[in-house]
Amino acid sequence: MVKNEIADMKVGVVGAGAIGGICAAYIKKAGFDVQIVGRNQDHAKDIMMEGITVSGIKGSLNVKMDAVSRIEDMAKDRDIVLLGVKATEMIEAARKMIPNLKPEATVVSLQNGFCEDALGEILGRERVIGCVTGWGATMHSPCKLEMTSSGDFIVGNIDNREDSRLARIQTILNYVLPTKISNNISGDLYAKLIINSCITSVGAVCGLYLGEMLSRKGVRQIFFKIMEEALEVAKALDIQVEVLAGKLNYYEFLENDGFWADFKRHLSLRAIGFKYRKLKSSSLQSLERGRETEIDYLNGFITANAERYHISTPVNNQVYQMVKEIEQGKRKISPDNLDLILSK
Repeated sequence: MVKNEIADMKVGVVGAGAIGGICAAYIKKAGFDVQIVGRNQDHAKDIMMEGITVSGIKGSLNVKMDAVSRIEDMAKDRDIVLLGVKATEMIEAARKMIPNLKPEATVVSLQNGFCEDALGEILGRERVIGCVTGWGATMHSPCKLEMTSSGDFIVGNIDNREDSRLARIQTILNYVLPTKISNNISGDLYAKLIINSCITSVGAVCGLYLGEMLSRKGVRQIFFKIMEEALEVAKALDIQVEVLAGKLNYYEFLENDGFWADFKRHLSLRAIGFKYRKLKSSSLQSLERGRETEIDYLNGFITANAERYHISTPVNNQVYQMVKEIEQGKRKISPDNLDLILSK
């Protein structure tokens, strides 16, 4: 159960999707005072009366908790708020949260992409804690959620400074999955941004599962170029990109030229593609539902900063533009789009 020194911490969860809902369930099970913002009145009522049911790799549980239907109705006594909405909804959600946040409240960003700077502009940088969510989940229905893959959280001060709040956040999130404190959260966030800019964004333009994508040499070359361009931008931003999930060191992965180095790179991506062959891009799923993607905080973050520092990023530019055209109904999702990217 909850340790005495943080037992009275009150937690808010904004975003009752797969990630937010699972976090809320495990934190509530640990004994914390948790309030979650549901999608609507019926959803909030179901959470309170029937509970959130979680299945998956950690087993099953059902947890009832306090819930409201609007961000504006969130309790004003929350010490920590987990912001679990998609990046496309993040700005609006943050603005609605402001009147309900007490001065010392902390907001933990659970979004994909590099969102912390944008959140800091609205909420104040001192409020925002960066977080890498390194595990997977899916929603089968509003109150039935599944943790589909294990992993961890990485949390850190967005200015990469020491921060006494991190230990408390770590303790709370440890009840969901193991949580690490980073002294370079910018580098950790950027490491995940790069892989998402490959897998999620390229998957969105071609409509293929990851296994199908990485069985193609051309797609593997696209991934390499996205990584290379992203590292150039990271250098300009003075970001030292961390090793992804303790395994992928982008600098070492790309550093050598020649036949054998290139062969090993291709072989590594083929292996990833085989292991996660049925992985479907989250951005592709958003497009199929007629929703916007998080591209502005993935490849869009790379291209915007590339323009700022006069860096050429033709492949990221092309992927970004294609996703935008698909969102606007000006382009179809098709493997044929891959040939156009390769022509850059």
